[in-house]
Amino acid sequence: MKDAFGAPQSLLVLGGTSEIALATARRLIALRARRVWLAGRPSPALESAAAELGGRGAEVRTVEFDALDSASHEVVLGKVFAEGDIDVVLMAFGVLGDQARDEEEPMAAVRVAQTNYTGAVSAGLVCAGALQAQGHGSLVVLSSVAGERARRADFIYGSSKAGLDAFAQGLGDALQGTGVQVMVVRPGFVRTRATAGRPEQPFATGPEEVAEAIVTGLRRRSESVWVPGSLRVVMAALRHVPRPLFRRLPV
Repeated sequence: MKDAFGAPQSLLVLGGTSEIALATARRLIALRARRVWLAGRPSPALESAAAELGGRGAEVRTVEFDALDSASHEVVLGKVFAEGDIDVVLMAFGVLGDQARDEEEPMAAVRVAQTNYTGAVSAGLVCAGALQAQGHGSLVVLSSVAGERARRADFIYGSSKAGLDAFAQGLGDALQGTGVQVMVVRPGFVRTRATAGRPEQPFATGPEEVAEAIVTGLRRRSESVWVPGSLRVVMAALRHVPRPLFRRLPV
């Protein structure tokens, strides 16, 4: 449960080495979160992240989680919730893929879709059910502006995020009145290890800016968060640009 100040006391991160997720965890720990679960594939990076967050005063535990292994999600995540209530679940796993390669290798494209969409649907439903059973909590879904309209440059990744975004919105509607909040976060280009070497896009931000927006959105109980906020207006306009013209835009 949240403390007397309304701050979450427990956090489950799906995608435990995500730079955005870890930046968010640091902020929540500073705001009184004392129990953190990092779910991801076993790796030195996952253990290092746990140690770093533990050094900030939280009890941090890791759990093996594979987005592609949907059959295991109910058991793995069920064990986490069995240890105690979770105030915030942050779904931060995903892959960018390589558009040129993925167009040539359909199974590589399928892996992007299965990770970003199918795995998220499975994990999202399991977590939503657990949050509903405990009667409270927030599910934060890391989407992307790439899902707002397919671009030639990344339509495979973008289509997977479009599906995720629609799923998360529908899930939020389904959970209205249950005490469970679903918040969809739509960042633009974020400077992380995953985007290193890629041409930087307009409205670029870093993990810290996205983390700040997530924490603010949780406090306000927002249903959607854009990072930066100006992207809401930009994407509203781009959605209505005729396709022949949209193809020629440098976006």
